[in-house]
Amino acid sequence: MRAAMNFLMGLILGSILGAVFALLLTPVSGRELIDRIQSETARIRSEVSKAASDRRFELEQQLEVLRTPGKKS
Repeated sequence: MRAAMNFLMGLILGSILGAVFALLLTPVSGRELIDRIQSETARIRSEVSKAASDRRFELEQQLEVLRTPGKKS
């Protein structure tokens, strides 16, 4: 489980860094670059928020199963 989480975090971090470098190395005007960075930041925030929400829901379900006596998966 820990290896999977490490892989996922590396994948997310690599994606973010790749997107930032792609934006910074693309020849565009300053205003357009700022707009792209803001747009990409909003998209990444939304994805991370959704992933965190989904994971929280999964963990809450697992916790409920563990708390319920006599119930096994």
